[in-house]
Amino acid sequence: MKRLGPILQFLGCEAGQWRLSALWVQDSADAAPHCELAGLAAAVTQAPVPGSACTAWRFEWSVPQTGAAQQLSYRIADESHSFHVPARDAMPAMAYGSCNGYSDPKLMKKVSQPNALWSRLARLHAGQDRVDQQTYGPLHLLLLGGDQVYSDAMWEVIPELKAWTALPWSRRLKTPFSPALRRKVEAYFARIYLERWSQPEVATVLASVPAVMMWDDHDIMDGWGSYPMEQHQCPVYQGIFEVARAAFALFQRQALHGPAPGTLPGQDHHNSAWRVGSLGVLALDMRSERRPRALASGPQGEVLLPEQVLSPRSWGAVYQWLTQQEAAGGMKHLFVMSSIPVVHPSFELLEKLLGVLPGQQELEDDLRDHWTSPPHKAERLRLIHRLLQAGASGVRVTLLSGDVHVAALGVIESGRGAAVLSINQLTSSAIVHPAPPAAALFFLEHVGTHVESIDRGITGAMHEFPTTSHRMIGARNFLTLQPDAPGGAARYWANWWVEGEPHPYTKVVHPQA
Repeated sequence: MKRLGPILQFLGCEAGQWRLSALWVQDSADAAPHCELAGLAAAVTQAPVPGSACTAWRFEWSVPQTGAAQQLSYRIADESHSFHVPARDAMPAMAYGSCNGYSDPKLMKKVSQPNALWSRLARLHAGQDRVDQQTYGPLHLLLLGGDQVYSDAMWEVIPELKAWTALPWSRRLKTPFSPALRRKVEAYFARIYLERWSQPEVATVLASVPAVMMWDDHDIMDGWGSYPMEQHQCPVYQGIFEVARAAFALFQRQALHGPAPGTLPGQDHHNSAWRVGSLGVLALDMRSERRPRALASGPQGEVLLPEQVLSPRSWGAVYQWLTQQEAAGGMKHLFVMSSIPVVHPSFELLEKLLGVLPGQQELEDDLRDHWTSPPHKAERLRLIHRLLQAGASGVRVTLLSGDVHVAALGVIESGRGAAVLSINQLTSSAIVHPAPPAAALFFLEHVGTHVESIDRGITGAMHEFPTTSHRMIGARNFLTLQPDAPGGAARYWANWWVEGEPHPYTKVVHPQA
């Protein structure tokens, strides 16, 4: 019996070959599923799904690109689906979304149609939702920027975890992560992926647009990596992280055996990058190595390690890939997936305002997790300088972010060189999770007028959406990114599709001058 799928994943584009895979999950007792794709042979792998009586099957293909766009049909077991491949040397049309779920089950009661935006995304992809006589599909890639599932309910539905949270902290920190508890947590993570990704509106899109996915905290637990070190390192937290990491690797990265395609060499985690002609996509793994300040033993005794988002080794792998692309040439536009915004209203100012705004603990916790939180600013500064360096080489750099449950437009500008360089940040969140309440949005809008001095001659600011007078959109939304011409000279039209509004909010991102 089928349990999940197919889930398409983008594997890369090399030498005119559009590579992708499809994940299919079924009962382990069933016979191997049959797969067909236009006469193309598929590489097949399989692996058990921890915590379930299921087997995951992955089918991998390489599709030759042609001078024209293609729509290809494929079949797994008794189901038929299709996907689109861009023409050779064409820039792909993409969608971006984040926050596919609820941090609190009570929020579900406030939403009449939980998957309404997934349905609209499917209609846009199919060309069934025309706005002003314009068609916004088909889409070639689906970029998902974090919180693809929400694990938050585990503290209530797993009795052992609920009992653990009632213990005094001194006992919680020492309680082992027993094999029995591991099995229950594995079963929980398997269930949330199988159930939530099988919802018809979500499943339709995942079966028809190859995805690039990167996780965020709710794919593990809320605020992962930003807790005090003794809490971060306790056996139960580390055990949950290990289970969540295995589920992420299987379901989101389809890494059934070994690292997933696209993973950068020289690091042990999921920082990944792809090239599609003159387009680059760089996805930063901002949860695997995130940790608070810690004491560590060294040759000279104990040393204080600073807080980190990525380790120096992972940054080295990211910077090496960027250097290789600059040396090879030809990359005109780079989209960088940062699950949390690099530019956002100042944490220090907003924290003061939240002190007089009751009931916003979740929003405050999220802000402590952000790049703009003081402990992360030095690491953030190095990232900004490296991306500006890429911009100086002629690459248009655009940040894609989510997490904050609003749509927003941020801009980093540098006047340190002969010409002004800018990096746009397009924040789209959430595709399912409700927006913050009106009072919180008011404060975000107010603090968003502040222009941040990032470094000498470098600023960060939240901009008003074109043709509007506001910086935050407090409603559920997703983003489409569509080129208006073939090749590297294409502009990208960024369209935020907001629940309840017929027309998108639009920002045009031009190639670097």
